[in-house]
Amino acid sequence: MGYMVIATYRPKQGKDQELLALVRDHVPRLRKEGLVTERRPLVLRTRDGALLEIFEWASKEAVDKAHTSPAVLKMWEEFGAVCDYEKLAHLAESQELFAHFEPVDL
Repeated sequence: MGYMVIATYRPKQGKDQELLALVRDHVPRLRKEGLVTERRPLVLRTRDGALLEIFEWASKEAVDKAHTSPAVLKMWEEFGAVCDYEKLAHLAESQELFAHFEPVDL
């Protein structure tokens, strides 16, 4: 059974398109490493421009493996150059009973 995660990325000033390009390639790169399932990721945008990515790790062990994979660590460095990670609780939408987001087509 997989292990679902919701990642929240806040683009750095002027880095929106670079972040979107990385998110487009994120799960395929993880899949190449054998770390995620074939489930298609869901990407959403908040009202103020943050991106949420919902995807499925292959297992909890896959998450651990990602933290030691040179390819994944390199990718995370690329993310760090264009965004900051954010907690779901910090999103304005998280305070709403029914949070609404804009779908992002990959």
